[in-house]
Amino acid sequence: MIIRLPERSLELESATNGRFWRVNAGGRVIYVVKGGIPEGVASTLPKGSCLDIKGGTPLTSRELVPGGTRVRIGDAEFGGERIVVCAGPCAVESPEQLFDAARRVKEAGAGVLRGGAFKPRTSPYSFQGLGEEGLKILREASDEFGIPVLTEATNADQIPLVARYADAVQIGARNMQNFDLLRAAGRSGIPVVLKRGISATIEEWMNAAEYVLLEGNWNVVLCERGIRTFETATRNVMDVAGMALAKLISHLPVMADPSHATGRRDLIIAASKAAVAAGADGLLIEVHPRPESALSDGPQSLTPEQFGHLMSEVSSVARAVGRS
Repeated sequence: MIIRLPERSLELESATNGRFWRVNAGGRVIYVVKGGIPEGVASTLPKGSCLDIKGGTPLTSRELVPGGTRVRIGDAEFGGERIVVCAGPCAVESPEQLFDAARRVKEAGAGVLRGGAFKPRTSPYSFQGLGEEGLKILREASDEFGIPVLTEATNADQIPLVARYADAVQIGARNMQNFDLLRAAGRSGIPVVLKRGISATIEEWMNAAEYVLLEGNWNVVLCERGIRTFETATRNVMDVAGMALAKLISHLPVMADPSHATGRRDLIIAASKAAVAAGADGLLIEVHPRPESALSDGPQSLTPEQFGHLMSEVSSVARAVGRS
């Protein structure tokens, strides 16, 4: 059961004998109560404050916010009419590389600059990122071109550092169930882009978001980045139906990452259009000035020219489905 009140209720807390979680959200206090509450207490609560939400993820449920939640990363708003595109290189490699990418994706219409300073890689011998130096470069590019920054944190200790330089933190697929990281991101208050795990169910994805919301951070954007199946022709399989379902059952905005979902630059535009047609609120696209020399994910990175074409194609689909 969810109980929404204008302020903390000691009477309710006493009556539920510790069977509750209290969340401060948007000037209100939300109680997640396990089990019922005594009738005598229920009758004293404001009318409409109690909401009996089915399922194990009441805070992410669309029943809680039927109209959906809008999340801002800098000036970019997710969950509204406009499709927000986050673009940039997989990894920050140098100031020259990032500034070139930032300038060109901003000119093409991107609303958020993406770039990795901490890179969790399958092989320990692969490029792991520049760390804090990469964060500094991201901040400089953001200030230079007037575009907010999204970057990944790979453990809870990195959250304060990322929050110092970035406008939003990404929790990657490998860390979707890193519960210490989820809690730390929740406590930080910084907007969170939460990627679906490689083999995660929709329910597990929603539960991961619940960890962040339970800490009082409602600035969460879900990101479908493809799941692992028996198929080997693409890097992953973009679960378009799962993304649409996430929008149906959750009030949180949902975006798609066609770069990781396909792993092939020749499929990214088609996958992006499919995501927007299915209701995505945003896209996460890897763009590199010179993909052939990229230190990370070159085969799935678009050139700036290809990204410009993607923006034109996606815009046409967005208009067709009543978005912009």
